[in-house]
Amino acid sequence: MGLLSDPVRRRALARLVLRLNAPLCALSYAAGVAWFLALAFPPLTQRTYMSENAMGSTMVEEQFAGGERARGWARDFAAHRRKAGALPAAWLERAMRSVGLEVYTQSFSRKLPFPDEAHERYMVSGTNVYGILRAPRAASTESLVLTVPCGSDATNSQAVGLLLALAAHFRGQIYWAKDIIFLVTEQDLLGTEAWLEAYHDVNVTGMQSSPLQGRAGAIQAAVALELSTDVVTSLDVAVEGLNGQLPNLDLLNLFQTFCQKGGLLCTLQGKLQPQDWTSVDGPLQGLQTLLLMVLQQASGRPHGPHGLFLRYRVEALTIRGINSFRQYKYDLVAVGKALEGVFRKLNHLLERLHQSFFFYLLPALSRFVSIGLYMPAVGFLLLVLGLKALELWMQLHEAGVGPEEAGGGPGPSPPVQPAQSVGLASLVAPLLISQAMGLALYILPVLGQHVATQHFPVAEAEAVVLTLLAIYAAGLALPHSTQRVVSARAPDRGWMALKLVAIIYLALQLACIALTNFSLGFLLAVTMVPAAALTKPCGPRPLYATLLVLTSPAATLLGSLFLWRELQEAPLSLAEGWQLFLAAVAQGVLEHHTYGAMLFPLLALGLYPCWLLFWNVLFWK
Repeated sequence: MGLLSDPVRRRALARLVLRLNAPLCALSYAAGVAWFLALAFPPLTQRTYMSENAMGSTMVEEQFAGGERARGWARDFAAHRRKAGALPAAWLERAMRSVGLEVYTQSFSRKLPFPDEAHERYMVSGTNVYGILRAPRAASTESLVLTVPCGSDATNSQAVGLLLALAAHFRGQIYWAKDIIFLVTEQDLLGTEAWLEAYHDVNVTGMQSSPLQGRAGAIQAAVALELSTDVVTSLDVAVEGLNGQLPNLDLLNLFQTFCQKGGLLCTLQGKLQPQDWTSVDGPLQGLQTLLLMVLQQASGRPHGPHGLFLRYRVEALTIRGINSFRQYKYDLVAVGKALEGVFRKLNHLLERLHQSFFFYLLPALSRFVSIGLYMPAVGFLLLVLGLKALELWMQLHEAGVGPEEAGGGPGPSPPVQPAQSVGLASLVAPLLISQAMGLALYILPVLGQHVATQHFPVAEAEAVVLTLLAIYAAGLALPHSTQRVVSARAPDRGWMALKLVAIIYLALQLACIALTNFSLGFLLAVTMVPAAALTKPCGPRPLYATLLVLTSPAATLLGSLFLWRELQEAPLSLAEGWQLFLAAVAQGVLEHHTYGAMLFPLLALGLYPCWLLFWNVLFWK
């Protein structure tokens, strides 16, 4: 306490902090990036293992042999779908009843906030069909779900055929202790969301649907299946859910174990897992898979029907059959046996999956990085903001100590003048105007789409995107608006106080985001932290302005799209990247209003106003 109460020692501490601040910030930022890149290398990446004792062994004998029956049902389903032009609900009811299931249907409808040009739909309606296999050995208190989504662009016929064949096979077994629900949804994720909301008797997205006539027990786990061919070369597993949620790692380990038992090739992010982790090539390949997962999770999109189950505390995966040029081919029997093994082991659960990790990163299916090992990466980046905030606080409260005096010099020190206080009222205007711009960015694009279409030759979806971009760009005029109402008192310290508030605001946001969605928090931190630390109204202002624009939330999204396609070995041209960026913006707004994805409101109401504060600091007069 004596160090802080003694004015001389306090000034010496301030000089030391200011002298070492820049190298410490650079070192901390480099350490955060290096730590993240090292996550794909042992020993930071560990082998996966099964934590749930009830699922620790694969000693079950899979007896599924209904491959030909599944193919026949798939052909019939495809024929009836082409004839009806929609999901053949009546045919599905008859097929499910023929194998001994309790069959129910659910109709739903949803008016989207603006037309979905990616799927060419606006007024959406459909019918979900589901059958329940009652457990013969227990009451209907718990259940499992096997679901198949059917969209307008893909029939998913083989998945429906395999679902019916598995239902017929499961119906003949007596060891089931949980109900099994076989669900076929229409309109992709919209049908899944409608069924989940009705099953749990909630309405969080404004979906209009009929109540469910039949229910099973509390859903313990779910598997979504997507197959469009009779043979597959590999099975790709999707784990990223809505707002970056992930299923319990034991569920993924269970599926991988049965794939290994049956000799099935299993991939993650479309990438084969490395075989040799002792050389550099294996971890480098794992780093590509890790980066793909980070980009997918940061988007906050549900990358399959399983992503909507996670919202309701239901552990779920989406399994996609891939038919590529690889040599080895597997038929529906091999896929069915793997699913049978998974459901038989889930049938042994006495409680929900909880013993393994819910927060992790995957460089491969057989390797994972736990939350305790990847959080230091974002911690080092946030330390930069803490150091800069400490520097600004020292400059504001220690009179006569500035960056030019940090080195100190021989000779007597001049008399120290008391620090001139900065009125908090001078910071209210930029804060309020920045938040108002964020609120306009969130509300006006969807609210004013009809006005835009009446005055300009654009469609509703284009009007939403163009209005959003126009409001985003209009924020660049913010300094000229705020300077008219900001008090001129202590102008040299006004920008320091504003930057201090902006840095604390940014650090709190990034910390909260990283706790729930590490991938999004890290991507935003690695881009926004350098510009936030360097921005000031003196010095090379054009360089700082360019850095701020290149690290803005919109530029981060654009750069992430280019990186994502580069990692998928399908690079984009500038024109293709811009079109993909516009489509991603439209989908982000639409998924927020449709499913509750939080990326758009986080950027519009939180990070964009915070970025505008730094823009205001840069052009402070």
